[in-house]
Amino acid sequence: QVQLVESGGGLVQAGGSLRLSCAASGITASRYNMGWYRQAPGKQRELVATLSRSEFSDYADSVKGRFTISRDNDENILFLQMNSLKPEDTAVYYCNARYPGGGDYWGKGTLVTVSV
Repeated sequence: QVQLVESGGGLVQAGGSLRLSCAASGITASRYNMGWYRQAPGKQRELVATLSRSEFSDYADSVKGRFTISRDNDENILFLQMNSLKPEDTAVYYCNARYPGGGDYWGKGTLVTVSV
């Protein structure tokens, strides 16, 4: 059974930092294209950052230069380091793992709240 479990969310002041983790079980994370998405209240879920199987990373324009996606292949964990947080970063952050040709898994999310 595949599970993606996010952690690391919380309340932080604007300008602060948080590090999100996504612990994967039932899959080998390095074989999957993985990513972080977020959904703010009243808005659609949007892509934040992706990390391909070949370790290519890509970011939404709104987070470029502030967020960094990475993966610990030994521990099977995906990370999102978030610096210089802004109130508009407030959202539930979701981890995703996608295997080419099949397999699309989501975590339940972790809430990030950035106060002014």
